[in-house]
Amino acid sequence: MASASASLLKSSSPVLDKSEWVKGQAIRQSTVSVRSLPSGPSALTIRAGSYADELVKTAKTVASPGRGILAMDESNATCGKRLASIGLENTEANRQAYRTLLVTAPGLGQYISGAILFEETLYQSTTDGKKMVDVLVEQNIVPGIKVDKGLVPLAGSNDESWCQGLDGLASRTAAYYQQGARFAKWRTVVSIPNGPSALAVREAAWGLARYAAIAQDNGLVPIVEPEILLDGDHGIDRTFEVAQKVWAEVFFYLAENNVMFEGILLKPSMVTPGAECKEKATPQQFLSGGQSEVEATLNLNAMNQGPNPWHVSFSYARALQNTCLKTWGGRPENVKAAQDTLLTRAKANSLAQLGKYTGEGESEEAKKGMFVKGYVY
Repeated sequence: MASASASLLKSSSPVLDKSEWVKGQAIRQSTVSVRSLPSGPSALTIRAGSYADELVKTAKTVASPGRGILAMDESNATCGKRLASIGLENTEANRQAYRTLLVTAPGLGQYISGAILFEETLYQSTTDGKKMVDVLVEQNIVPGIKVDKGLVPLAGSNDESWCQGLDGLASRTAAYYQQGARFAKWRTVVSIPNGPSALAVREAAWGLARYAAIAQDNGLVPIVEPEILLDGDHGIDRTFEVAQKVWAEVFFYLAENNVMFEGILLKPSMVTPGAECKEKATPQQFLSGGQSEVEATLNLNAMNQGPNPWHVSFSYARALQNTCLKTWGGRPENVKAAQDTLLTRAKANSLAQLGKYTGEGESEEAKKGMFVKGYVY
């Protein structure tokens, strides 16, 4: 799920040849239609407004070596479920207390380069009265913002979803930039047990592309997140097949919408077997949400054992916060211990981004799986 995904910084020519995407392996032409990009100067038109240089700088900062993204953009409803798991009521004060714990962890910026926030948090202050955004900047962490409006049923599909939020997005992203956000997140999903249908894939890809173009126009680096859901009993090869189709479709529409590739972050879900598949893959085979904290870190480490054409890092929510939340338990006297567990996970993933994680000394709690069927973020 979104809580455990690899994050790639993609810098390349704006025109994409679908057959060359994904480790040089050709997409099956029978299942993904190939369109001819227009010829002539217009084919190379890239629009990012007056923010082009800043977008590239922001993307490179977020993708700096040994650091990754803390996703703390759970909706208030989802945050309420997390708080309920430790016996706390879903109030703004409790959400504020927990988010304060996260952003004020001493030295967090050594391992975390960006933090994705929910709208409430972007405008929220800590329990000490400092703006959350200012605290993050002081930690050398780039503030980001979730901008999609969630998943709704896709009419005409096989019980699939599409992501809403394009209406009013330009004005919202402009306001978020003024508030201090410098990157954005839009999560859409594709379900393998339900197809995926060509309609669902196309809708996901087009929505991501329109969002990315609008975000760049307003100074925000878009995280492009086409998530392949873990639900299902399919094997790893089926996941990879679908992932190739989805990524190719996404990048075709990104190019068609004149998105500047150097100013985006790609956040694909890890290519793993379905959660209900009886054949489990090792970290060496696949090349995350719902994975255990340790699984997510081991898989990231495996991807960084050799040279990559892009910076491959992490954007984790539960895979960074799960043990931290349980350690805190809503008790002020546990704040330091909870922050220490957050820093332990952040450091482990920092090492994994560098390909140096060993897995030694991990707690049993960190090894527990977190998959939830039909998970809604």
